[in-house]
Amino acid sequence: MSSELPVCVLKSQPVLICPEKPTPKCSLYLSNIDNLDYLRYHFELLWIYRKSIPIEDLKSSLSKVLFHYYPLAGRVRICADDEDRLEVDCNGKGALLAEGFMEFSADEFLKDNTWLNPAWKDKLLFKVDAQSGLDTPPLVIQATYLSCRGMLMCIAMHHCMADGTGASKFLHDWAYIHTNPNMDLPIPPIHYREMLKPRNPLQVPFDHPKFTGITQDFDIPTYLQSQTLAPSCFTITPSHIQHLKQLCEPSLKCTTFEALAAHVWRCYVKALNLPPSLIVQLFIPTSMKTNIEPNLPKGYYGNGVVLACAGTTVKELVTAKTNHIVELIQNAIRRVRCNDYVRSLIDIIEEKKVPPLHISQLSISDWRMLGFHELDFGEGKPLHISQLASEAMCKFLPFIGDSNAAKVLVWVPKNIVHKFEYYMMNDFIQEYVKLISVGGLKFEGKKIRSKV
Repeated sequence: MSSELPVCVLKSQPVLICPEKPTPKCSLYLSNIDNLDYLRYHFELLWIYRKSIPIEDLKSSLSKVLFHYYPLAGRVRICADDEDRLEVDCNGKGALLAEGFMEFSADEFLKDNTWLNPAWKDKLLFKVDAQSGLDTPPLVIQATYLSCRGMLMCIAMHHCMADGTGASKFLHDWAYIHTNPNMDLPIPPIHYREMLKPRNPLQVPFDHPKFTGITQDFDIPTYLQSQTLAPSCFTITPSHIQHLKQLCEPSLKCTTFEALAAHVWRCYVKALNLPPSLIVQLFIPTSMKTNIEPNLPKGYYGNGVVLACAGTTVKELVTAKTNHIVELIQNAIRRVRCNDYVRSLIDIIEEKKVPPLHISQLSISDWRMLGFHELDFGEGKPLHISQLASEAMCKFLPFIGDSNAAKVLVWVPKNIVHKFEYYMMNDFIQEYVKLISVGGLKFEGKKIRSKV
């Protein structure tokens, strides 16, 4: 990754884009899921386009879509009657849009994984001068125009407003209105979040291990927080994925996500070289929109995920067969995919008898099917989509050009990067040594060491 980054020049002061017509002035209730501590931040996304969209056109279509998504033009605030809860002041103040220019090309940005450099964050996304996340608009956007006539687009959205599926819906609705300015949205957004209100009386029949701290001789969260993290990115080919699945079959059928998550989790813990008796956990954001009763409607764009949590000892994780690790993941996901569990989770948060939930070990989010890679404002689909440089643990990203492949982006302690990369690719190298000789495997811009 190059340390020499080009200057990004803001063409003018960022502007607030308000809904094109008057919208309701009200307070929007946020569900207990929206209010979870680990969602109280802006998540950031990056797209690279070969052809740019004029800034005035983006402003116009953004104003139109904000009429439908008026909470995103409001401000997140603390509830007056409950300092532990957030709500949205739907005041129409607007989303922030910045315009930049850079003497750089899309190809240069993608070359040798230059996009992984964390220093891009301060260039490609306008930083609002605010004391806290609540003082920043819930939606911030920067369009950076390139010398090749391409465009980088970055957005930051407060996570209490939407999950990945909800963010994708908003963005696709924006693109739809951009290309069809006189058409109604196919599925209007649903702002009403009271359907996820707690029960009366509260009922908590399930254990919720996510909220239970583990007391151990070695504190993994404290160790990880003390480390400088660095990104590592892999292209996982269909051959890689098939190899992982074959380690489970025929005794166990599994999905691509389950097989790949098991592999990443094992390699991550193995590289950390933790004491064998320690309990390690894997957190998996899991959709519950069709598991809760009644199902959340298609237009619902609020947070509709719960965290599945798989756990085992270090020794078992690094020595067990792959199908056993996959079973741990399957059981964790299956456990949270039922109405009773989700309702129990909502109720236990309401009780306020649990400590704030912070994801303190490895978490893996699957973005491959969210549709971010198909976001088209009329000049073509993106060349690349990813999270803007961030230390969120692990994302499975779509591999543009091959829906059967995937990119795996993982942030690991800097001092174990090479060890982690070795473990990640070693099994594939042994299995496909012939393919390597003809370029059948691709590892993202790095050479794999022959030994740890």
